[in-house]
Amino acid sequence: MKRNSLFTTALLLLPTFALKAQNETMDASNWLSSPGVIGTIVLIVIVLVVAIIILMAKLSSLIGNYRHQQIVKKDLAFNEDLIKLDDNEIDEILAKRKAALAYKLKGNELGSDVAATDDKGLLREISHETNNPFFDEKKKTTLGFDTPAPLRKIVLWYVGASVFWLVFGTLIGQYLGMKFIWPELDSVSWLSFGRLRPVHTNTVFWGWASLSMIGLGYFVIARTSNAIIYSYRYAWRAWILINLSVLLGNICLMTGINNGGGEYREYIWPVMALFAIGLIITFRNFYKTVAQRKISEIYISNWFILASLAWTIILSIIAYIPSYQNGLGETIIQGYYMHQGVGMWFMTFTLGLIYYYLPSALNKPIYSYSLGVLAFWTQMLFYTLIGTHHFVFSPLPWWLQTVAIVFSAGMFIPVVSGTTNFLMTMKGSWSHISKSYVLPFFLVGVIYYFVGSTQGSFQAFRFTNYIWHFTDFNVAHSHMTMYGIISFILWACIYTLLPKLTGKEPPQIFVGAHFWMAFIGLFAYTISLMAGGTLRGLSWLEGNAFIDSVILMQPYWVWRAVGGSLMFLSHLIFAYNFYYMAKKEPVVKPLKLKQLETITA
Repeated sequence: MKRNSLFTTALLLLPTFALKAQNETMDASNWLSSPGVIGTIVLIVIVLVVAIIILMAKLSSLIGNYRHQQIVKKDLAFNEDLIKLDDNEIDEILAKRKAALAYKLKGNELGSDVAATDDKGLLREISHETNNPFFDEKKKTTLGFDTPAPLRKIVLWYVGASVFWLVFGTLIGQYLGMKFIWPELDSVSWLSFGRLRPVHTNTVFWGWASLSMIGLGYFVIARTSNAIIYSYRYAWRAWILINLSVLLGNICLMTGINNGGGEYREYIWPVMALFAIGLIITFRNFYKTVAQRKISEIYISNWFILASLAWTIILSIIAYIPSYQNGLGETIIQGYYMHQGVGMWFMTFTLGLIYYYLPSALNKPIYSYSLGVLAFWTQMLFYTLIGTHHFVFSPLPWWLQTVAIVFSAGMFIPVVSGTTNFLMTMKGSWSHISKSYVLPFFLVGVIYYFVGSTQGSFQAFRFTNYIWHFTDFNVAHSHMTMYGIISFILWACIYTLLPKLTGKEPPQIFVGAHFWMAFIGLFAYTISLMAGGTLRGLSWLEGNAFIDSVILMQPYWVWRAVGGSLMFLSHLIFAYNFYYMAKKEPVVKPLKLKQLETITA
């Protein structure tokens, strides 16, 4: 009996200790010395350094092109001078040229005991590595892959629909950003912030990113399996269901019909059921295609893609089961759903795309298959239990919050291993930065993968959560990940694949405009909200009135609108680039005999 009494007393005291621990205040006077804050500042500097490197590479390329043009002008001037020379002078010049052409290597320049020299400047690259470190540079080509016409059509229609939803969704986001500066912009109920904000997030999530990922994934699944897609009819059915869910979901949201306060699951369950059925059909199609592959191994991209589909199907069901959607149970499910949606759907699927499209763009294999396997399994392990770090200092059990923080720190393993794998794959191919914008898109996406994911782990710590939670800092973080990682990687994959499918590559000046406007816009957007969000959090901790923090944010919201405007304009340019790549050339019909006679007459 005594043992039972002691056990009961201990159980009763545990909640008291937990509540006491959560009520303890933290000293925020030395907030700048916090590891999470210092780490975030370092990560921002890394992004800035990468931007400077890309800019310097592009400027170097422009200078090189200018010098080449000057040489061409000199050659033209030399040719004009030749015309003015007499025969003897021309013969003398030609004799010198003929002697230069007759020069031959003796064979002992690099094979004797004499120190190696290159007096004639014949060598372009030198390496001491023995395992053939040089790879053929990929040249632009107008020839497409040997891709079946139905598969090509599927990819274009999925990506085309995603481009439409990107423009529409970010147009809504642009309008909402303006409302922060001019809150009296309208007084129409269906244009209110509360209705339009979920329209923006759900459209870019389920419309832009999801459709684009699936379209690009169809090509990866078929290519890496060396097989034909199991059912093209399934692909079209899923396309209709997903687009229909986004369309009906947005109509419902704008008319005030929603699922309540669950972020990213505002669509009511009948609408989300259409999306879930589309995912189930897609998973079956992908799985069957991989099952009938012509090669023994399953490529690492397919691991990520199939896992993301399986997780998201389960996640969609869990998120809408009503039996435990009450009280704190709903809060726990919301954290699980919200973070699993970002990490196990968007991030996992996009990582699978990188493992195919990055090596394909660089014409070399992935650096390490083992690092890819490590990143995959640690992603599956750590990402599944970090959702509760959104509810630190909430009434949820203290131990559950601690588990989420620990697993958030564990995310360093897949992030570092994945980033290392991608950067080492890029090693030796940095010249591609100056030749096209495909590698810069990949590079920015990979850097933001490291920066955004690492910063998320820092933000999960209790002290940084204490300052930043519920502030605009979270909006900056979400754009750093969903935009900086997912969107930039998707753009890189699209610019890698579509020119090969259609034989048309958009002008580099438009691709460059898309890149720089999106990148600068994102940087301005995130930095302004990070700075303003930090000051806002400190204002709350000092006990200032809420309206003071609203007034404080006004200049930062202006910069948010400036950055968002640049991002939206870049999407319009991207939409034009897609149209340029996907449009069909007009068919020129041969003239009939009578028409020829008429023209001749």
